[in-house]
Amino acid sequence: MSGTVVVAGASGVVGHAAVRRFVAGGWDVIALARRPRPVPGARTVAVDLADADATATAVAGLGTVTHLVYAALYEKPGLIAGWYEADQMQRNLTMLRNLLDPLAARGDLEHVSLLQGTKAYGAHVEPMRLPGRERAPRHRHENFYWLQEDHLRARRAEGDWRFTILRPQIVFGDAFGSNMNALPAFGVYAAVLRAAGEPLHYPGGAPFLTEAVDADLLAGALHWAATSSAAADETFNVTNGDVFVLANVWPAMADAFGMPVGDHRPCSLAATMPARAAEWTALVERFGLQAPADVEAFVGQGFVYADVVGAAGSTEPRPPTLLSTVKIRQAGFADCVDTEDMFVRWIERYQAERWLPPHRW
Repeated sequence: MSGTVVVAGASGVVGHAAVRRFVAGGWDVIALARRPRPVPGARTVAVDLADADATATAVAGLGTVTHLVYAALYEKPGLIAGWYEADQMQRNLTMLRNLLDPLAARGDLEHVSLLQGTKAYGAHVEPMRLPGRERAPRHRHENFYWLQEDHLRARRAEGDWRFTILRPQIVFGDAFGSNMNALPAFGVYAAVLRAAGEPLHYPGGAPFLTEAVDADLLAGALHWAATSSAAADETFNVTNGDVFVLANVWPAMADAFGMPVGDHRPCSLAATMPARAAEWTALVERFGLQAPADVEAFVGQGFVYADVVGAAGSTEPRPPTLLSTVKIRQAGFADCVDTEDMFVRWIERYQAERWLPPHRW
């Protein structure tokens, strides 16, 4: 089965992987973003989803659309504070509504995929009940997930199409300039340390247990959801299938960067790395990298997100965030990825694409 899929947020860590996966599956793919990244085989459309008129105009020119993968996300500078603020929640609702409503009104839509995450279980508010299960009642806190989900269900009740909600853990992939991808941040940190003759010191706080999601695995789940009757009108957690502690996979990451492991030197990358922007620019020039010389253009808010991933500044272990993936496996999607191998593979991909310095230098 295939059709025409719009991937919204196509330049982000999830959307970019989804574009590639659907192209590989023989779909007609429209990559939609404010600044879409070209992908061979996909059509790109630039639009700001917060602009209702511009979005309606863009939708009118898309032709027949059978599927929507909604991976667009608005985050404020600093990331964390915005998770609790009503205006950010409303903007994310507005963006979905501006795209979904005109698409649904055309009558061609067959399926919509929407992304949530562990904030659905209140993991950012209080220790979550473990493991997070999809059948649990909504956690009682304000969240744009609920605003978007309510709107999705309301539109679904009016039309002859289906939806799937996926809830991944921390996603890692090959998008840069993204707010929610820590890999470019870790890569810049490693590169400037190496250039200074230092090993790869671990900057995180107290170690804690969590799960990751390979962006390519998540893209596979999105492709499965678009084509499986078992995914219709359902919500599923998605993870790699194992657990990890960032401090414990750090040696494998160091080896992939071509560096020895250093000491545990807690620090905030968001606080310390912007001052080393010139060192990154020099490395881009030295190696002729294809990554942006401007560190912010490469990392986005990744330094802030890397601090979240590494629990920077914490002296006590953060409560674990663990999700049950029994439901999606029973429904038919059973792909899994070794998380340590995932980190190594993505670092090698960044090096091969010349977004980071080579393994040997």
